[in-house]
Amino acid sequence: MNAMTSKFRLLHTMIRVMDMDKSIDFYTRILGMQLLRRQDYETGRFTLSFVGYGGEGSDTVIELTHNWDQIEPYDMGNAFGHLAIAVPDAYAVCKALEKEGVSVPRPAGPMKGGQRVIAFIEDPDGYKIELVQRD
Repeated sequence: MNAMTSKFRLLHTMIRVMDMDKSIDFYTRILGMQLLRRQDYETGRFTLSFVGYGGEGSDTVIELTHNWDQIEPYDMGNAFGHLAIAVPDAYAVCKALEKEGVSVPRPAGPMKGGQRVIAFIEDPDGYKIELVQRD
């Protein structure tokens, strides 16, 4: 790290969502994040909401962007991989999320070729979220 980059910090990851209320519910009620702020931008016809486990001053958060005139679901392409969240018990979390109707395309279990327990879930827009079991 050099003097110029020593004060750099990752602030947020932005994802586009079709239904802001549904996405906020997923990230706050289902995943336990806090809604940090939400603002409508009339002139630009979009809404931004920031969610996370801590404040923007100290933690990396997710920026949810809803473009008001977007009718068709977004094409996610093949470059984006996933978000990752540390959880104490991936098996229990997956079981609870399935009861909430959350899609769990890769149930909890050891990572292929490793011992770390992981799982993958999907948010309302189909974004993949890796659950990484950590004590």
